Amino acid sequence: MRLPKAEHASRPWRVHEIAPDFRVEDVWALPTPGGPDDFPRLVELATSLDPGRSASPVVRALFALRWKLGGLFGWDDPDAGLGTRVPTLHERLPADLRDSAAGVKAEALPFTPLYLTDDEFAAEIANKTVHGVLHVGWVEDPACGYRGQMAILVKPNGLFGAAYMAAITPFRYLLVYPPMLRDLGREWISRAGPRAPRPAPRRVSSA
Repeated sequence: MRLPKAEHASRPWRVHEIAPDFRVEDVWALPTPGGPDDFPRLVELATSLDPGRSASPVVRALFALRWKLGGLFGWDDPDAGLGTRVPTLHERLPADLRDSAAGVKAEALPFTPLYLTDDEFAAEIANKTVHGVLHVGWVEDPACGYRGQMAILVKPNGLFGAAYMAAITPFRYLLVYPPMLRDLGREWISRAGPRAPRPAPRRVSSA
């Protein structure tokens, strides 16, 4: 389910201090109900899902087309990436986050892990269209205990990047994210089995 951008902006994520000059493009609630200690499982799943193997033929076709166009027009060439066209955000990380994602591997998508905490994971990507950040968090939800929340932050590369992001918006919202989130939900359940929702801890007022 797509969420208002304020759902990301209002939470005290560390990414706010690291990428304040990036705009929030999308925020999605992930179909991954669980308990307070399940975030590492979500990170493992999120970094291993391959859209090229999606259950949706439309998702597979769109990603294949994107990689084809990227190769044809040089959008993903090394000189368009991190450390060449733009500096990596790793240079902005505070000391306590600098090596926090050292053991995380992004297996299927061309993202470079940035940092990992108890309830946040961030990875970045850069090409000739954008410099982007994938942010995954773990939040309390009264309906299911806890669940994942994903945000995409971007800094378009000039007019071309802004036009590219505008052109792909309807495809993202209608054809890409919904089936990819269904893939994520199915894989979440298949890896651990269905779980009864665990309610979030009740907050006791000090008043």
